[in-house]
Amino acid sequence: MRAVLLALMLLTGPAAAQEAPIQNVIRQQLDAFTADDFARAFTFASPTIKGIFGTPDNFGAMVQQGYPMVHRPGTVRMLELREMAGRLYQRVMITDAAGRTHLLDYEMIETPEGWQINGVSLLPAPETGV
Repeated sequence: MRAVLLALMLLTGPAAAQEAPIQNVIRQQLDAFTADDFARAFTFASPTIKGIFGTPDNFGAMVQQGYPMVHRPGTVRMLELREMAGRLYQRVMITDAAGRTHLLDYEMIETPEGWQINGVSLLPAPETGV
């Protein structure tokens, strides 16, 4: 039994150690968007994302238009952090001001500046069980 527990700890240890810093980065970016501080929100984006959008204003406009639930999140709930094909994804559930629930996957990368967001994918809406 001890061997099984030790094996589980070794498998989940690195991901668990990364979970809090990763979630903190996402929460800080969401706080920046809520305050319309696009310059600060842009600091949490990876070099790739910064290269695509060029300026905080371009980045902010994209988020306002394409991800309104991120720009103005209601309730935010961090779900699982998982690795797929060598990449880390943090699943986040956001309930917007209208009460709609959205699931998003944040791709996270570690850079010399710390954890940064390398992309966000909007997932199909969760089943409501009607």
